[in-house]
Amino acid sequence: MMKPHFVMLADYNRWANERLYEAADKMSEADYRRDLGAFFGSLHGTLNHILVADRIWMARFTGSAVPASKLDAILYDQRPALAAARREEDERIIAYVEALDESEFDGIISYRTISNPVAVRQPLAPALAHFFNHQTHHRGQAHALITMGGGRDAAPSLDLILFQRETGIGLG
Repeated sequence: MMKPHFVMLADYNRWANERLYEAADKMSEADYRRDLGAFFGSLHGTLNHILVADRIWMARFTGSAVPASKLDAILYDQRPALAAARREEDERIIAYVEALDESEFDGIISYRTISNPVAVRQPLAPALAHFFNHQTHHRGQAHALITMGGGRDAAPSLDLILFQRETGIGLG
């Protein structure tokens, strides 16, 4: 049964984003926007990229039109608007995963890639695994940027095991 695992990852995603955005909100505007050489430059660029990619993947999963064609798009320039959009997207992700029937995880999705457009067909479950892994990857970059701007104590733990311990989800 895959559904409980992906429901846990969707809940973890929201939890980790809440912690990350809370830490980001404590940063000065200059540190938040400073290009520190991360793949998407600043913390602001990185947080926008995560939202862009999530919206692209959610469009692929649901069969709707892909909303962006640039992976480095700045969807929201102001922090409060970006944080509100992040919370809304996290709720949408949770609702989507919770609504899936167990058999749908073996279903095939079809989409076109963004950077080097090619047609791709793959089972939903591995695509969802990538989706949640991608978020974790870039949250790690954002975590490093927060640490660079405010020191080790500025960035919260985002460990999945901590989420599991705090919520009891995934511990059996």
